[in-house]
Amino acid sequence: MYTGKTLFSQLMDFLPWTTFTRIVDRYGGDHRVRTLPCSEHFRILAFAQLTYRESLRDIQACLSAQAAKLYHMGIRSPGKRATLADANERRDWRIYAAFAQRLIAQARPLYAEEELGLDLANTIYALASTTVDLCLSLFPWAPFRSPKAAVKLHTLLDLRGPLPSFLHVSDGHWHDVNVLDLLSPEPAAISVMDRGYLDFTRLLALPQAGAFFVTRAKANTTMRRLYSAPSDRPQGILCDQTVVLSGSYTHKKYSLQLRRVRFKDRDSQKTLIFLTNLFGPAPTTICSLYKARWQIELFFKWVKQHLRIKQFYGTSENAVKAQIWVAVSVYVLVALIKKRLQLDISLYTLLQILSVTLFEKTPLNKGFFDIRCRSEDEVLSKQLNLFHN
Repeated sequence: MYTGKTLFSQLMDFLPWTTFTRIVDRYGGDHRVRTLPCSEHFRILAFAQLTYRESLRDIQACLSAQAAKLYHMGIRSPGKRATLADANERRDWRIYAAFAQRLIAQARPLYAEEELGLDLANTIYALASTTVDLCLSLFPWAPFRSPKAAVKLHTLLDLRGPLPSFLHVSDGHWHDVNVLDLLSPEPAAISVMDRGYLDFTRLLALPQAGAFFVTRAKANTTMRRLYSAPSDRPQGILCDQTVVLSGSYTHKKYSLQLRRVRFKDRDSQKTLIFLTNLFGPAPTTICSLYKARWQIELFFKWVKQHLRIKQFYGTSENAVKAQIWVAVSVYVLVALIKKRLQLDISLYTLLQILSVTLFEKTPLNKGFFDIRCRSEDEVLSKQLNLFHN
């Protein structure tokens, strides 16, 4: 309920703080901590994400300018940069990772009925990674290519949302295919991935768990045709075949039947070969599933543009991972608020409004955002009328 709280405090009320406390206790996050406990540290990092702060000095200056309002925001004082830097180094990043996963579990049911334009009731995931370049001299723990460092964000994205259901942060050397060892296949779910994840030993775990995958074949993948279904050349389907792997090693790794769909894009004239263990849907649906994978690239682009995961407030591995997981928490929190308040605006617009109104003492409800969107349209309308007179 609104009782004269700032918008930031009202945002934080959406978070399950009882769960956060249990997670902190599990990892001993506040053990022998005198100043800046984990809850306050999370609030400061979340504030930095929402207001696009670029450095510790920037965070401190902004909080100091509103010192009278901080106590009611759950922040006791602006603190010192050294205190915040020390917290980034020592507060276990796994606390924020576990909390983000809890928020994701709350948000996903709200987006379960989102339309994908595909006649499939299955949960559909896209698996990919993105790289954030770093300076090797400042981040020696994250080698990538000489003379560069980098961290990789390996993400399994639920395309109905889209919300990340799994995220793993590694150094740049860690190969993408290794993430398949960390995933627990969900029965009946469909995972769409590019050919960088084509490892038949690891992919075998999906059908064994009752899950499905859609990927692309590599040029050197040898297969033997068993059956052929009718093609549909007007739709770009050159062939739809049931195959088995014929390589001496690959057949031992994956002996089950696969479906091979050869598709030719009419615009680019490029031919793609898809491999899947999903035999029921039409071949055009298989192609549409792989096309939907592009949403994860848009997700990575959005996160890099609108959250602070390209410039970090600390150089240690713990500081980087903590900042990334808090950024994920903020993204999911905004998505959660969008659904619970039934807002008909984009996440980008929602973030932009919040970034300049966090210190306002206004009720956070649907009307708050409608008023701002409506007033903006009215101003634009008046401007146009001035030019017409």
